[in-house]
Amino acid sequence: MAKRDAVFPANRHALFEEHGYSAAIRSGDLLFVSGQVGSRSDGSPEPDFAGQVRLAFSNLAATLTAAGGTFDEIVDVTTFHTDSESQFTAIMAVKSEIFPEPPYPNWTAIGVNWLAGFDVEIKVIARIPTVP
Repeated sequence: MAKRDAVFPANRHALFEEHGYSAAIRSGDLLFVSGQVGSRSDGSPEPDFAGQVRLAFSNLAATLTAAGGTFDEIVDVTTFHTDSESQFTAIMAVKSEIFPEPPYPNWTAIGVNWLAGFDVEIKVIARIPTVP
């Protein structure tokens, strides 16, 4: 079995080492990105919810960039929310900035009880063609 082809952003935050996971794993032209949260470089959460959402997408962008991709290559998004109903408006505002026009990626939103001190987490699958 081939080893995992791990991808990390240039300025990776402390959570990767603290919890023992990779930011993303490449398999051929598919990139499976671990749940990205609105964490600062020390691993602590951004306290403002809208700021946490923006920082989570910023962390996601850094991981995609490290793999040679952008938001345009995302085909599937799963978001996890600690209070979906009250967070919906803020999430949709940022979502419309990140994905302003069709075709939109698949998107599944899941309500959860706990995200280790965070309020939102974003997990994606992207198709990023490899350069020969």
